[in-house]
Amino acid sequence: MSEIPFYLLAFIVVLGVLIVVHEFGHYVAARWCGVRVLRFSIGFGHALWQRRLGKDGTEWAIGIFPLGGYVKMLDEREGDVAPEERERAFNRQSVSRRSLIVAAGPAANFVLAIFLYWAVFMYGSDELLPILGTPPVASPAAIAGVVNGEQVRAVDGQAVATWNDLRWTLLQKAASQESADLEVINEEREIAVRRLPLRAAGDEGWEGDALDRLGIRFFRPNLPPVVGKVMPGGRGESAGIRSGDTILAVDGAEVGNWHEFVLQVRGAAERPVRIDLSRNGTAVAVDVVPEANFERGKRIGRIGVAVAENHNASREVRVFVRYGFLAAGSKALAETWDKSVFSLVMLGKMVTGEVSWRNLSGPVTIADYAGQSARLGVDYYLKFMALISISLGVLNLLPIPVLDGGHLMYHMIEVVRRRPLSERAMEIAQQIGLSILFVLMAFAFFNDMNRLFSG
Repeated sequence: MSEIPFYLLAFIVVLGVLIVVHEFGHYVAARWCGVRVLRFSIGFGHALWQRRLGKDGTEWAIGIFPLGGYVKMLDEREGDVAPEERERAFNRQSVSRRSLIVAAGPAANFVLAIFLYWAVFMYGSDELLPILGTPPVASPAAIAGVVNGEQVRAVDGQAVATWNDLRWTLLQKAASQESADLEVINEEREIAVRRLPLRAAGDEGWEGDALDRLGIRFFRPNLPPVVGKVMPGGRGESAGIRSGDTILAVDGAEVGNWHEFVLQVRGAAERPVRIDLSRNGTAVAVDVVPEANFERGKRIGRIGVAVAENHNASREVRVFVRYGFLAAGSKALAETWDKSVFSLVMLGKMVTGEVSWRNLSGPVTIADYAGQSARLGVDYYLKFMALISISLGVLNLLPIPVLDGGHLMYHMIEVVRRRPLSERAMEIAQQIGLSILFVLMAFAFFNDMNRLFSG
């Protein structure tokens, strides 16, 4: 519960920045086109704060419901307009100008994403190297012949430098093709190519971790199951586990390395387990109940012990990545474009049923990820903000009435018909659009509650 204020603050900052940037895009374009802006509101409903500023007397406000915002412009369809002001009304502008004003909101979100990525890439970040771990038996990675410790150098000839590069590249490939060639190099500097089947990534409607279904896991050194540090006050200390103990078995199942021991403990939250140890050549058995913790919504067990350092098993698994000004800008543009296209592809697959609607996320899930990314560091938080900004831009460009994309659709129809849609037709379209949005929001909220209570 103590993390709730932190997560809520991280969410509010993300949401506030994205809404302000989106609406400011509309505002700047409207002013540039000579349209008078009557109100700039962050949030809806009763105004918690409002001021009139500027020669046009634009009302700036913050509403009580923060999930959105709007820019209200002078418009003859919404009220009487003085004759001398009619040229500044939105409805009096050409189709191209109206379209520019409408499209400026989503465009501002894409521009924000570019600048956020640009800043992160120039600042630099500590990244995991794309080193593969032992895949599960019969998984696509196991079938491809992946071996623990192999480092991926390229995917279908496209170079990958970090684990995030590998993850993102494989997700893109899995959305459009059935296999990918991984060029890998092992610790003996031997190069090989592993043909990885990708179809399993889309199983279960793309729910959960697609890479885990492919058997792509991060490298884990084969550390001996020897206890290094015992946390004071932990369940392990209470049970009598000591530094230097070697783990032999858990509930009778032999343990070959430290990772196997961790998996056994994680799966036994608040359930008694017997751990067989070797202490200075003497067999010892202890009973311990792993304490329940939650990690990314999953309930796991921990007993408060850490592995002993093993310098023979050490390997560099991280690299600091930083780009110069131009290279960072180029990568930021590519990153924003790729994620925008991927979002559209996934939305298309959702409509056709290939992607589960359970992948839709609402404010609760976004708040959770905002808090998690903020805890990981500024670079993770800014990347998360950029991703949500892209999602907001893509969502608003969908041809759904009441969204920016719906208004752009009206303008396209107007160009074809050479006259605007009737007010009645637009009213019906607005009602349909609101119904679609309500259904989407209901799905997202249901998914949030389902993740929250079922993990």
